[in-house]
Amino acid sequence: MSQQTEDIAGLVEAIVRPLIEFPDELQIDASETEDGAILVELRVNEDDAGKVIGRQGRVIKAVRTLARAAAARNGMPVEVELID
Repeated sequence: MSQQTEDIAGLVEAIVRPLIEFPDELQIDASETEDGAILVELRVNEDDAGKVIGRQGRVIKAVRTLARAAAARNGMPVEVELID
């Protein structure tokens, strides 16, 4: 895993961890896809999923925007997915 992948995963963790009630159950898996994009997968307690998604998806959309902005310097596409 490259340094940038780890940095993006750390950024996502720093944003999401204060939002949830069960931070011990937060799992973040970051990897690089075959096409060179960074894929960050979030797993949270099902009670916290609504907080991470937010009203009309605003929170998860903001997390995705911040992750993409952080990786834009190096031209790396980023996908952030919440896994049920």
